[in-house]
Amino acid sequence: MTAMLDARKAPSRALRCGALALLASACLPVGAIAAEAYLPIVVPVTGFMSMEGGSQRNGALMAVENAPAGLTVEAPVYDTTTSPTGAATAIDKALSEKDALAVSISIFGTETLAMVPVGLEYEVPMITISGLAKLTESDNPYVFRFLPNDREIKVAHARYVVEELKATKPALVGDTTAYGQGGFDLLAENFEKLGAKPVFAETVAPDIKDLTSTLTKIKDSGADVIVVHSIAPPMALLVKQARAAGIDLPIITSSSLVEPVVTALYDPAELKGVCAETPSAPESRETPEIKAWADAYKAKFGIEPDGLALGQYDGVMMVMNLIAGGATSAEAVKKGLEETTYKGIAMTYKSNGKGDMAHDADIVCWDGTSRIPKVAAHYAGDELFIK
Repeated sequence: MTAMLDARKAPSRALRCGALALLASACLPVGAIAAEAYLPIVVPVTGFMSMEGGSQRNGALMAVENAPAGLTVEAPVYDTTTSPTGAATAIDKALSEKDALAVSISIFGTETLAMVPVGLEYEVPMITISGLAKLTESDNPYVFRFLPNDREIKVAHARYVVEELKATKPALVGDTTAYGQGGFDLLAENFEKLGAKPVFAETVAPDIKDLTSTLTKIKDSGADVIVVHSIAPPMALLVKQARAAGIDLPIITSSSLVEPVVTALYDPAELKGVCAETPSAPESRETPEIKAWADAYKAKFGIEPDGLALGQYDGVMMVMNLIAGGATSAEAVKKGLEETTYKGIAMTYKSNGKGDMAHDADIVCWDGTSRIPKVAAHYAGDELFIK
């Protein structure tokens, strides 16, 4: 029998908790004890993944500021520098400083692959929002992912293109990072299964400066939709250059496009006809709980939130609630993550036995009048698998 933690329902504590604290399970669970926790945050603060890493860092720090009553948390930030070597060095430094009960690790799959052996050596639960499928397919019991596995969310990505847009000739673009290549391959496989084999497929360098050649080939291919899975820079460039070139095909991207620092690069009209997959869409404020969280995030950081920040927030909050409930060792936290069902702000989290905790995905779209997208479709459970 698994335990159940609920970040949104605690009426017995309402009188002694603020609205956001109550919403975020920031009050002491019944039976909890006073405790201290070292929960370092090891993410890309500099380099070409700094936008995604910045969202991840913000989510983790916001969670720490709403730690359950009685729990004192130390959460220093270590920069991975968007480098596998830098990431391995940073997590080793973080975990050698003192005994950690858990550690937040990079969103960037290329870095995360270098980090997880170090976390395994220290036997510390690693909380990540990297979508790279192989992370939870490598028999490392200390990895816990709070965004959908790319093997699941790429089904939502492909199904929306084929089933909702009725597109039959996708042009598929990825990048050459481990993350970009992994999702690119999964999308190609999913489109084949759905009977919509790509008419064009290409991967580009993550630091590419001009996609004119790629866009020319897409136009010549006869594609009826452009599908992108990449980190933020090439994706943002493709959307910008496509619209500047007068290409008005629908563009369906991966989740990096929803980051406020990316959408700020566009006039809202440039985003018309653009959609993205995302684990959640807090900037759209679809529920009262998400609205309260999103408003608090914007007040704190001065920017709109995104699903990356919320995923890391929920992951760190789950860890802290486990600690406040009595999980005062890394092994106890690991056991709690394996066995507990947790209702976070974005969704309900439960391990599939491999450390994949999140099993929901949204498709959001921009209508050309605002930089804030609207939820166009939601997928969960069996909908994230192609039978």
